[in-house]
Amino acid sequence: MQLINTGATGICWCNREATALEVLIKRSARRKKTIQARMVGGKMEVLAPASISDAALQGHIEKLRCRLEKRVYPKDNDHLHERARTLNNRYFQGSLRWNSILYSTNQERRRGSCNCAARTILISSKLANLPQWVEDYVIVHELAHLLEPNHGKRFKALVHRYPLAERAIGFLIATETM
Repeated sequence: MQLINTGATGICWCNREATALEVLIKRSARRKKTIQARMVGGKMEVLAPASISDAALQGHIEKLRCRLEKRVYPKDNDHLHERARTLNNRYFQGSLRWNSILYSTNQERRRGSCNCAARTILISSKLANLPQWVEDYVIVHELAHLLEPNHGKRFKALVHRYPLAERAIGFLIATETM
């Protein structure tokens, strides 16, 4: 397998705004026709036949990049804010306030994080592809940290207001999403 174009960066315009995405191209003499793309460590890895020209491959990469981006980031931060507002009203009687809640692509091991002092919440962008009730659990978990910064009994009682909490925890453990 021949490795070329390591560290190439492309611009994708698929989701209304330009995003730079590092592209890693791996060519193989054994691969005859198909071109495949996948996300590996935050980079787009393209598997291609050794015989395809760079010009021909570029068109395929653009199509695959847009397809991957739609699959990886189908939801936006407005969706996340709306879900948090709904869950706050339902499980915290609308009493919580936060400065921001955003998707983060920089969370390799965490599903979410809450900075209680700054009142900011980050949710892993990997959750955008999971069922909504699982993402909702993580949002409720992080919202609960606005009231209780640790994982003690009071915190657990707040999180378990969400009726699918145990099921979501089991789902996350079973799928080992992160």
